[in-house]
Amino acid sequence: MNPRAAELSSLATGLDELTRRVTTIADAYASADADEVALDLYAVERALVDAHRRLMRTVQSQTRPERGPA
Repeated sequence: MNPRAAELSSLATGLDELTRRVTTIADAYASADADEVALDLYAVERALVDAHRRLMRTVQSQTRPERGPA
């Protein structure tokens, strides 16, 4: 894995942890009947999940062996 791909992978791990933390807080707000705040946090969660997915696609594209001419 090249150094940039390794750094991106590390960032993806951080995003995953951040997503879990946001979800935990959103769940607590949902349990406390603070639905508006919970909905906003769940929207943040979805954005983080999407960011993680896109970042992982980028990492995978950096780690695939290059194909030579056919």
